[in-house]
Amino acid sequence: MIVIGLCAMAITSCEDFLNTQPENEVGSEGFLTSENDLKLYANGFLQAFLPAMSDIAWGGDEYSDLCARRTSSTFLMGDTWDASQQGGWTWTDLRQVNYFLDNLPNARNAVDDATYNHYEGVGRFWRAYFYYNMVKTFGDVPWYDHALDVDESDELYKGRDSRETVMQHVLEDLTFASTHCSTDAAEVNSSTMINRWVALAFKSRVCLFEGTYRKYHDELGLQSTANEFLDEAVAAAEELMNDGPYSLVSTQGNEETQYRSLFNEQDLKTQEVIWGIAYETDVRMHNATWLLFSGSAGSSWSMVRPFINMYLMRDGSRFTDQPGYETMTYDEEFTNRDCRLAQTVIGPDYQRRQGGVEGPFAPNFAVTLTGYMPIKWAIDDDTHDATSTSYNSIPILRYAEVLLNYAEAKAELGEFDDEVWNATIKLLRERAGVDGSIPDAYDPYVAEYFNNQTTDKWILEVRRERGCELAFEALRYDDLMRWKLGELIERTWQGIYVPQEGVVYDLNNDGTEDVCFVFEEPAAEDRVAGVDYVVVDNVNRSFSEGDHGYIQYGLSQNRLWLDKKYLRPIPLSATQINPNLLPNNPGWD
Repeated sequence: MIVIGLCAMAITSCEDFLNTQPENEVGSEGFLTSENDLKLYANGFLQAFLPAMSDIAWGGDEYSDLCARRTSSTFLMGDTWDASQQGGWTWTDLRQVNYFLDNLPNARNAVDDATYNHYEGVGRFWRAYFYYNMVKTFGDVPWYDHALDVDESDELYKGRDSRETVMQHVLEDLTFASTHCSTDAAEVNSSTMINRWVALAFKSRVCLFEGTYRKYHDELGLQSTANEFLDEAVAAAEELMNDGPYSLVSTQGNEETQYRSLFNEQDLKTQEVIWGIAYETDVRMHNATWLLFSGSAGSSWSMVRPFINMYLMRDGSRFTDQPGYETMTYDEEFTNRDCRLAQTVIGPDYQRRQGGVEGPFAPNFAVTLTGYMPIKWAIDDDTHDATSTSYNSIPILRYAEVLLNYAEAKAELGEFDDEVWNATIKLLRERAGVDGSIPDAYDPYVAEYFNNQTTDKWILEVRRERGCELAFEALRYDDLMRWKLGELIERTWQGIYVPQEGVVYDLNNDGTEDVCFVFEEPAAEDRVAGVDYVVVDNVNRSFSEGDHGYIQYGLSQNRLWLDKKYLRPIPLSATQINPNLLPNNPGWD
């Protein structure tokens, strides 16, 4: 952690420079004066600021519409959250970045222009990264483009700058980074460094978010500026698509495995992964498999039936157009579906190594809440179930997302056509074994799923594709926020269809009985060996139709969506020190 040691010498160690008056900084005359200094400091940002595995693998999805979990967050339960409970008003990361940018001129005569501009681009990338997350969380926030000194109390205690001001600065920073960051092999080939392609991909994400947020959140009065950001999203994605070295991992014949290979192998698939976190056996590991397969350590993340219905048939037709789709059982609904479905959750054909022997593995209801048990980030071996020995590397930005950012921005601008479809959605569907033909009309199921917010065929198909392609990649919650569809979060979680209470089922048709849903725990002598008996208590779990139907979970969690939750409140600890941050966000006073 080189950067932490350097920063301890170079800048104040105050935990939060907006909450505590900063001390004078140690002089920097002898530091950041060479290319090696710049490299050490910039690499330190990667060590300090990279998201954790859990932040990517389910972080932004676990509280969204597609995922059930054992407990919800206090923020989403009822209307009990207030500013005294809110955290996240932490500015240390920004201070480190601004210190780097402030002192970058020390190396001006020691490096060439391209090197200097690359490192300025890296610093400005991280500043944009910081502020994007702050704006998503709090809306208006103070903008600082330099590390504050002890005599700058007016700046330290100023009020919040407008969303428009801050996001314009973010756009400027990302434009600089995506213009000047290096594309040299040393910065690109590992897919772990900040480079021009990473900046372009991230710019497409940020601008899509901001453009659609402004479009759908009419209460901001910023709809007239939405297209500016959507145009920037298109331009960033288009530049990467035309000039970048990336393509989808897609080989005909590998449709049933190639999608998941992006998420459960040690080496980052640098053909498609633009930016990721590298892990290695016995060197750097994590606990994703343990959390996904543990009945106690994890949160029992489980996908839900209404979202599962989104996945198409392999011939390109809609699953929801199949006769009797509503009452199809677990093994039936996986037949001839989009290959990503069985690579995202356990399907009837799933094989796993148990006790050193590979064999069929059905959803474990000691873990899953709905029957749709995620495997996207898991290693198929139980030796990783109780330890932090998962070695699979974690993509942060993929070329697939860039294609979807481009497609959605074009659709929202009213510029989507057959050519855009063929360059984006068609490629993703064919990689998943799905016929990529353009549908004739909008899908009423998808329109209703999104509360009939739109019947635009292109927008709805992009949203379908985005969900199927990017599930459990920390983007879904943000998608709901920008589409102004937070109310989807409070829907009842529905799982697999169960024809009858009290009947033992062989879920995956491997000849072994797996589960029985009952109203009361059976006596020992009435139990079938090896069967999970799941009690439907009508308190937290129920049937949708009395004694049969969809398994429903989370009935007692009291998840409640209120529009004020699109933004978090400014923490009480911050406003007590700096009243200029008030008034608080709407609804949080």
